[in-house]
Amino acid sequence: MERNEQVSQIKMLLSRLDSGTNVDAGGVRLNPTSSYTDPIVASSERDLFFRGHPQLLGLSGDLPEAGSFFTANDLDTRILATRDDDGQFRAFVNACRHRGVAVEEQESGNKRRFACPFHGWSYDSRGALVGVPKEDHFGEIDKDSFGLIELSAQEKYGFLFANPDPSGTVDIDELLGTELSKEFEAWNFGSYSRLGGDRYDVDCNWKLAMDTFGETYHFNYLHRDSLATFFQGNVQCYDTYGRHHRMILCKKAIHEMREWSEDRWDITVAGLPVYWIFPNSIVMPSDFGLYVVRAYPDEETPSRHTSVISFYVRGDRIGTARSNTVAPERQALLDTAPLEVLSEVAEGFAAIIRDEDYVASASQQRSANSGAVEHVMFGRNEPALHHYHNTYRAALGQEPLPLI
Repeated sequence: MERNEQVSQIKMLLSRLDSGTNVDAGGVRLNPTSSYTDPIVASSERDLFFRGHPQLLGLSGDLPEAGSFFTANDLDTRILATRDDDGQFRAFVNACRHRGVAVEEQESGNKRRFACPFHGWSYDSRGALVGVPKEDHFGEIDKDSFGLIELSAQEKYGFLFANPDPSGTVDIDELLGTELSKEFEAWNFGSYSRLGGDRYDVDCNWKLAMDTFGETYHFNYLHRDSLATFFQGNVQCYDTYGRHHRMILCKKAIHEMREWSEDRWDITVAGLPVYWIFPNSIVMPSDFGLYVVRAYPDEETPSRHTSVISFYVRGDRIGTARSNTVAPERQALLDTAPLEVLSEVAEGFAAIIRDEDYVASASQQRSANSGAVEHVMFGRNEPALHHYHNTYRAALGQEPLPLI
């Protein structure tokens, strides 16, 4: 985030703290619980949002060097992501062109060749078919025509996007829009290294997972012994960028800004920016790194989903990504903290999502499944929830939820 915008957002948070105000959506909206349970809606979402829409697969740090790869198996199309010998990010359908068996089952690693375990056909990091055992017995084929099916993919602003539809395209700037592209460029996510990650299978609709990142009204209650010790509940900044949005959660450490000159103000000390990238990705830059959460619908039922949470650290290692805006004592702490400690912090944050937020989300899903609760309510102080669901509805060709 650029310097002027950081200062502007911090001033807004301080003003809201001092005045006891918050963001205001102008009214409330009622969202039908069928949006979390209807199998027809779920099928349409899978088609429109997950089969033919560009997907955030990870960050540049997930492919740190030539020969790096990872697999993504949460979409209908299994994807093999590689960084080829020239350093280019590529994405392929993870299926051998002989009989369709996945050519790579490992989660990640470094390889120059990917061999199908069924008959041994092998491919390089550019997807070219380079080996057919007993080719004289199999029959003559044009190897150039039977490489792995390549997907449209692009690496920009430190993001790795690919379209799971082989006929689809990816244009990150078009996807994000000018303002958000400019903001992500300023974050320099391309310099971040992967720290770890986790995944949770949860008894709730994938949109309920997104909803939990849409307000801080619940912090003083659901998170009273965890996040509420560090965050100010029910205070935030909020902006939309087309289909996407940005929230700034307010940390209690924001009061440090009152004693600092503005040239030292840091939005990651004062708050936690929370970006939503339509349809299913949450990106949260922190003072030491980055959290990325992606929610994927279950294949069988609208009432389940999988959340994939990834952690990244600033710079190639601790101490390489310094900031002139962070207080010296805080920067010294970041510089000397072992990666194991930062990993524990990241895992602890993810555990709060799993053990507190997603427990509440599963309870919401059970109420929705019962059919006894026709609607849930989005308050004036929960504009992200209004935006989430009216964005989904617009994409599905449904009427927007009316403001009451």
